[in-house]
Parts: sequence; C-alpha cells; structure tokens
Amino acid sequence: MPIYSSLPVYAILLLLSWLFSSVPLCAFDNRLVAGKPLSPGSVLISQDGVFALGFFFPSNSTKNHHYVGIWYNGIPERTVVWVSNRAAPITTNLSSANLAVTSSSDIVLYDSDGHVLWTTNNNISIDKDAVASVEAVLDNTGNFILRSLADSAILWQSFDHPTDTLVPGMNLRLSHNTLPLQHLVSWKGQHDPSPGEFSYGANPKSLLQCFIWNGSRPHLRSPVWTNYLNMDRFKKSAIYLALHYTGDEVYMSFGMPTGSFILLVRMEIDYSGKVNILSWDSNMLVWRALYVEPQHECNMYGYCGPYGYCDNTEIVPVCKCLDGFEPTDGKGWIAGSFSQGCRPKEVRRCTHGDGFLAFPGMKVPDKFLHVLSKSFDECTEECRSNCSCVAYAYSRMSNMDIDGDDTRCLVWMGDLIDMENNTQGGENLYVRTRILQGDMRKIKTLEIVLSVVSSFLVLICLGLIWIYAFRGWKLLL
Repeated sequence: MPIYSSLPVYAILLLLSWLFSSVPLCAFDNRLVAGKPLSPGSVLISQDGVFALGFFFPSNSTKNHHYVGIWYNGIPERTVVWVSNRAAPITTNLSSANLAVTSSSDIVLYDSDGHVLWTTNNNISIDKDAVASVEAVLDNTGNFILRSLADSAILWQSFDHPTDTLVPGMNLRLSHNTLPLQHLVSWKGQHDPSPGEFSYGANPKSLLQCFIWNGSRPHLRSPVWTNYLNMDRFKKSAIYLALHYTGDEVYMSFGMPTGSFILLVRMEIDYSGKVNILSWDSNMLVWRALYVEPQHECNMYGYCGPYGYCDNTEIVPVCKCLDGFEPTDGKGWIAGSFSQGCRPKEVRRCTHGDGFLAFPGMKVPDKFLHVLSKSFDECTEECRSNCSCVAYAYSRMSNMDIDGDDTRCLVWMGDLIDMENNTQGGENLYVRTRILQGDMRKIKTLEIVLSVVSSFLVLICLGLIWIYAFRGWKLLL
C-alpha cells in the first residue's frame, strides 16, 4: 500500500520539475529579431534571469500611459531602471502596439495606429537579406544592445542613453571631444516616468565635480574629485564611484568588484531631487539606502551663503562662518536665514605679508579655477601673488591623469560659496588672511601692554633722575 500510494506524489513532483525546467526555454528569450516584434504581454528576459524588458504601466498611476522599459525580473516590487519612450507614452489602445527591429537597423516602438513613438535613429541602410543578421539583445548587465551578428559590432545600446538610473557596469559620460555629455534625469513623479525637473551630471565648464540640477539651477554639488568619489562610504558594501580619463573622454563608473556579495544595487536620482544608492534586501524584500544626498537642507547648494559653511559635526547640521568672518545679516542668521552668508570682521588689504589659514576636512567651494602642472608650493604662490585670489586647494591625483596633468591646483578669485566640513572626500582649504584674527587681537593687546609698560618705565626713569637731582641739590646746600 505505501508504495502504490506514493506513486502519484512522485509523478506530480516529476511533472512539476519538468514544467519548471521547461520555463526558461520559452520565458528566458533575450533576443529581438526582425520579423518577430515584441508585443504587450511578452517580455525579453536576460539569460541570468535578473532583468526583463517589456511593456509596463506604472503602478498607482492616474494616467492611462504605457511605456517600454527594463526592470528587475526576480523581485516582487517592480523597479524600472530604463525607459525608452518616457517622453512619448502609449496613450491609445495598447493591444496592437509593438517593439520591432526594422530594415534600417533600428529598434522602433509603434503605437496601435502605426505611429512611431520612439526609435534608436541609427538610419543604417541595409538590404533585406542583411536584416536577418541584426538582433537586439537584453544582456545580463541590463544593457539592451542592437548589434550585428556578422561581427558583433554594437550599433546602439541603452547604456549610452541612461534615464534616471545607473546599474553596475554603466558609465556616465562627463566630457568628450565630440559626443554630448550624459545626465541622469529624474522621473516627473513617483508614478510618472516622463522627464522630471531634476538631473545629475557634470558641469560642462568643470568636469571635476558633479551636480544635481533643478532645471538650470544647481541643487547640490558633489565634493571636487580627487580619485574616487566618497569611496569610504561604500567600503563595507564594495561599491565604487570612480572617475576615468581615456584621452577623448572623461567618465564616471559605477559598479562592484567581481564576486561582490551584493546581488542587486542601483544608483538613481529620484523625483524629489535626491541621489540614492540602493541595494536589494532579499530577506526583507525592500530596497535599502546605502547613500542619500542631500541628507539635510544645510547640504544643499549655497545654503549657507558666501563664506559660510555647513557644519556636519553637529547632531543637526548648521551653518557657520569661517574663522575671521561674521554673519552679514545677524538677525536673519539667528532667525535661520543664511543666504546672505558672512563677511570679514575686518577690512582686508592685500600685502606681501599675507598668509593662509588652513581649514581641514572641507568640501571646497564652487567656482574655482583649475591651474595645471603646479606643485603645492607653486599653487600657494599662484594665489599669494594675485591679490584677487582669496583661497586655494591642492591635491595630487595619483590614480588619474586629466589633460596630461595628475595635479589639481584650485584657486578662487571671488566669494567662497557652497562649503561643508567633516565630509567624505574633505580636504584642506587655504583661505587668504594677513594674520589670524585671534593672533591679531593678541598682537594688538601686546602692543598696548608694551606701550603702557614703556610709558611706565619712562616715568620711573624720570622719577629716578629727579630724585637723584634733588638729593644732589640738598648736598650742595
């Protein structure tokens, strides 16, 4: 009896095993070829099963808008990392829309009426027979690649067109001789993938730092690059952000070393203007924040005004003035309005005797000039010899060479704006000063004391002379 009653159980297990082992044969199709478009309800899945590409409708959206995007396939919370048609959603009947490889070696998204909503714009003319030698593949990194089967040449790839997210293996182009810069652009809302107000990338005028922009206004500025950006924050997670120079291009890389224990990690700029680095917690089934900026309004661009800085050593970060400076608007400062910043306590005049006060652990100010090929002493003299120079900072970038120069001498010719202390990536900022204000007071006090003592000594001498003279007269008498 036990043997016979067990047979159906084994049969069911074998059937289930066969069914699940068969799923990858039909579901894990990662290729899109000419003549076989992708339709709503169908998906491409990377060979390792991590990423999926298909049509999606944002959860909790109030609009009847559909998009084609890439998301993580194996987690319950759909997390989209790339969207093709974010500026042109499908608003008509979805059933007849499709994503296809065309005879011009393009990937094209058509709506139900046959209108083109999005295309890769390669415009490479090839004959009919050659169309079959082109394919679009979703690879294991989450990159959607259009390539030639003949020589595997990449004709187009989604990694060159980021939306709001970086995944490991992606680069963000900060500078190039011919190609445009790349930016991450936030979603418009939590459930609206269309382009939002915030973007993340480099300032075209200075590739040594990254910004979060609110439209055209700076919202947050990163520390100025040395080698790795805020590397210490990610050591436990083995996540890195690094700057690279290849001759034609400067780019930022985001990723993890091979064999890292973190399976899913991403960097995004969200609709509220924050940059987040997140890892997937497979036990709690949630995204955990490893890094968030800005963390406080004090960290936002220029919040403390000229010559003011955000002091991150306090429990709640607060604005303070550099030594030797005081709030420009005392009442406003007390009331929590810091935009007017700080002013020198004393009028400063440029002289040959000027020195520099070192402020350690600082996020150095914005609007600097990058002076090439200078040693530390030469950088100091570069600022000292120019009365318009108010500060300088120096770093030797041993792992990076930009413009043939591995030094980084920065000088400031105007107000010092957007500073913080006690930050990852902090460094020494040298601010011009004749004499430290504290030393100035000591010297003035010493001068007064010496004057008083000198006067007193003179009086004593005169008194002694008078006494001796008076005694001499008495003896004569």
